[in-house]
Amino acid sequence: MLGARLGHVLDIPLRRFALKITFNPNFITLAGFIITVYSAYVITFNMRLGGIIMLFGGLFDMLDGIVARANGKVTLFGAFLDSVLDRYADAVLFLSVAWYLAGHGSHAGALLSLGTLIGAFLISYARARAEGLGKSCHTGLMERPERILLLVIGTITGWIIPVLWIMLVLTHVTVLQRIYHTWRAMRE
Repeated sequence: MLGARLGHVLDIPLRRFALKITFNPNFITLAGFIITVYSAYVITFNMRLGGIIMLFGGLFDMLDGIVARANGKVTLFGAFLDSVLDRYADAVLFLSVAWYLAGHGSHAGALLSLGTLIGAFLISYARARAEGLGKSCHTGLMERPERILLLVIGTITGWIIPVLWIMLVLTHVTVLQRIYHTWRAMRE
């Protein structure tokens, strides 16, 4: 939803900065992924600090596309790599939250995190499958930017259980939205 509404709104204000970055955008993608994996590790013993590091990794995740577009380095492989590493990042983040919560006696919280992870994967899969069948599927309330933003808020504030409840419901609502959207598109 944020991605669909905002699109590439940061491209223009960050263009000058992005033109100064000489790194390959795939390197930026990989660096952001490594930071995110490190944040997941930190979350297992310090949720707040892990959330702050996750926010930093998210900035890299946003910057790679801006650098690619500003420098004319957009590639199909870059888009593919970004998508695959985003799925790995989702997995390690939600698994680390589940680990932390289970370790602190909140098994229900751990299940909420795992249920949200399932929803996150199904959101991605629904889009990929629809697009594989020739239908665009950029719809839904809880795409990746919203998930990461809420996860950062939950980890930093300590309100992780209420945030996970919201994410659990909205990720699965988003999957249903994508199923319905694709069904309608295929009927036309």
